[in-house]
This record gives sequence, C-alpha cells and structure tokens, in this order.
Amino acid sequence: MDVSKNNRMLGAAALRASTSTAETKVASQIHLTLPDKPLVSIRPSTSWSPLNLRDLWQYRDLLYFLVLRDVKVRYKQTALGVAWAVVQPLFTMLIFSFIFGRLAGIKSDGVPYPLFAYAGLLSWTFFANAVTSSGNSLVGSANLITKVYFPRLLVPVAAVIAGLVDFAIAFLLLAVLMLYYRVELTWQILMLPVLMSLTTLLAIGVGMWLSALNVKYRDIRHALPFLIQLWFFASPIIYPASIFEHWRWLLALNPMAGLIEGYRAALYGSPFDWPMVALSSGLTLTLLIYATFMFRRMEKSFADII
Repeated sequence: MDVSKNNRMLGAAALRASTSTAETKVASQIHLTLPDKPLVSIRPSTSWSPLNLRDLWQYRDLLYFLVLRDVKVRYKQTALGVAWAVVQPLFTMLIFSFIFGRLAGIKSDGVPYPLFAYAGLLSWTFFANAVTSSGNSLVGSANLITKVYFPRLLVPVAAVIAGLVDFAIAFLLLAVLMLYYRVELTWQILMLPVLMSLTTLLAIGVGMWLSALNVKYRDIRHALPFLIQLWFFASPIIYPASIFEHWRWLLALNPMAGLIEGYRAALYGSPFDWPMVALSSGLTLTLLIYATFMFRRMEKSFADII
C-alpha cells in the first residue's frame, strides 16, 4: 500500500511539473509574439473632431436599410398609404387659396395663387417633416444605438433622405397643376435640383443638431412642433417676399426664404433674387458644418444617456 501511495504521489508531482513547464513555454511564446506597441489605440474624440467620411462610406449599406425602414414605418398600417404625401400639401393649398388668395387678396407676383402656395408648401412640407423626423430619430432608435456600433450620424441623415420619397410623390401633383394652368418651362428649371439639394442639406443640418440636443434635453421633443410653426410664418409661403421693402434683409436671414423664392423662380420663370439665394446657400452650408461638428462632439455620450 505504501509503494502504491508513493507511486501516486510521484505521478502527481510529475504531472504538476509537466503542466508548469507547459504553461511556462506557452507564456514565453505569448510574450515573444506580443508587439512592443499596441496595434489599436482607443482614445476619446476631441471636442471638435473632424467628420470621418471613410467610416460613413463603409456603412453606406446600413444607410440604405435605415432609409428603407423609415419609409416602411411611415406608411405601415395606413389606409391611404403614400397618398398622405399628396393629401397634406393639397388640402393646405386649397384652404390657403380660399382664405388668403380669394378672401384676403394677397398678391402672388403674377402667378395663380394655387400654384404660388403649392410651390412654397411643397418645399416647406418636405423640410418640416424631415426636420421633425430627424430631430426625434436618435431617441426613437435608442435600442439600436445602445447595442451595436455604427456612425450615429446615419440615423438623422436617413430620416431626411426618407422624406425625399414624399417630395417626389407630391411633386407629381405640382406637374399636373402646371399643365392645368399652362405654365411654360424655362431654362431656370435647371436650378431645381440645386435648390432641392440645398433644402436637403439644410434639413440634415437642422435635424442633426436638434437630434443631438434631443438626446440630452428631452424638451426639444415638445418645443420642436412650436418652433416649426413659428418658422412657417417667418417664411414666404402664404405671402411673397416682395411685400417686404425695407425689411427684406431681415427675411433673407431665414435660409428657407431664399430657397422658397428660388423654387418659384425655377418653376414659373420669374426673375431670381440671386443675393437672397446666395445668402440662403451660405447660411445652409455654415449651419451644416456647425451641426456636423457639434454632433461629433456630443456623439460619444449618446449610448450613456439615451
């Protein structure tokens, strides 16, 4: 019995010695394969970090699916479906034409008031809906943001791009109205894609900025409809910009004012107010750059406080 017990003890000691030797060899091999410097350094972003365009390009497929999701959710379980894209500006145009065009007799710069009002409502409806959806997009995607990593900038941008579907559908009604009133197209129609791009960039800038603020201050969700309503009356939608004589410079500080007037000039062949369009373009690009850097500065805390 003693001999057997001694053999077991010797075997256990040999096993521990061999295990220790194997661990020592593995540890030495791991130590030899480790680099002198870390391959990846994770550091917090600076306060005004630049936009990572390469990162956005790598996640371009995700942007497509986010846009598709927003479009599907918008018309899911609705009786009229995509017809809502036409119903809102159409009925608003009819009400405005009766109240402001016929009863109040507001001038429309020689354009039939229904066309005058619809051109302003078309661009404004897209902008207002895009800003509202984009401003609430991060809070609405909280489950996605807290689980996986992706450029957070894609969420508000996708909400704005999804609104282009409504704009395209509502534009078909404008084409019908222009045929009905026999509006002749001019070379100025070539400015329409430029104006549409500027409106989209303005919606992205405002929506991006509000969505970042909405994560930290939930008051934005309640204040946003009120701000959009005030912005509506500060824009030349139901009235022409020509009624402002000495205060035209103040109206020009509203970037949507120059864009709306530009839409009417491009569609109906009226003269462009190039200084107002140029000022609106400059304000749009300035706001977009500021909103991008502000979004990047606040982005690192989204997952913690959302």
